[in-house]
Amino acid sequence: MTDSTPETSFFLRHEFAIRRLHSLTGIIPLGLYMVVHLTTNASLLNGSETFQRAVFLIHSPGMLLPLIEWFAILLPLIFHAAIGVWIAKTGKSNTGRYGFVSNRRYKWQRWTGVIALFYLFLHVLHLHGWFHAEFWRSAIAPLGLGVFSPYNAGSSLVLAMNNYIWPPIYLVGVLACVYHLANGLWTSGITWGLWISPAAQQRATKVCVAFGLVLAVISVSAWWAAVSPTAADAIEMREVEDRMYDAGVEAGTVPEMPEKRSPRPEPEPAVDVTADAGEPASQS
Repeated sequence: MTDSTPETSFFLRHEFAIRRLHSLTGIIPLGLYMVVHLTTNASLLNGSETFQRAVFLIHSPGMLLPLIEWFAILLPLIFHAAIGVWIAKTGKSNTGRYGFVSNRRYKWQRWTGVIALFYLFLHVLHLHGWFHAEFWRSAIAPLGLGVFSPYNAGSSLVLAMNNYIWPPIYLVGVLACVYHLANGLWTSGITWGLWISPAAQQRATKVCVAFGLVLAVISVSAWWAAVSPTAADAIEMREVEDRMYDAGVEAGTVPEMPEKRSPRPEPEPAVDVTADAGEPASQS
């Protein structure tokens, strides 16, 4: 006789461990990185010098930075997103039958996760271009993509956001990320058995709401710091950043890496005033 029982999928066999690992990666390292990233970007409100100093510190690992990005950010993000899509596809929403707040929060958690995923996809393309290969960045730069330069952090960020397309995308996307993280903290506490009773869940709700509101203020501050300056402000930022780079290279605190700087504008051709006045230009 043959066994007619359908084979259980890998995800269902290991669902307990996968859901807890999914919950954990959403907080550490992704949630922690998000808090640091938004706080760093909000420091631009204090001036381009403060922001550039923070970016210099972030890029100080040098050759180890790509490994940190892949193993501490990108791979956990890919795992978290893939499992999140699986949970969203297999989960059943019952908000139509039961209008409880927790049910609506579960639905919003899934939707903000989808929005956050598309936003991060666009965000990385817009500022970093997905890949660091020079031929690729040269190809997408005319489209206004991959234009962020770490050693001209403030000015390149401001110029990248100086249009009518990206600011609303970033505002909606970053607020979706904030809700997804704050509500994810609450659901992770249930997943890990930290708050099970109704009273404990109420206390956790207050803490998570407060955390979400604070992070929302930080995120809007970071957004405003990037979209409010003008192109003229970006020129002044560039001058400050260039002075900091030259001083850092001379002092040995910043590695000399021209590829991390924004391209310098081509000098305008000199105009011969005497020739314009109708007089022959001098011959050398």
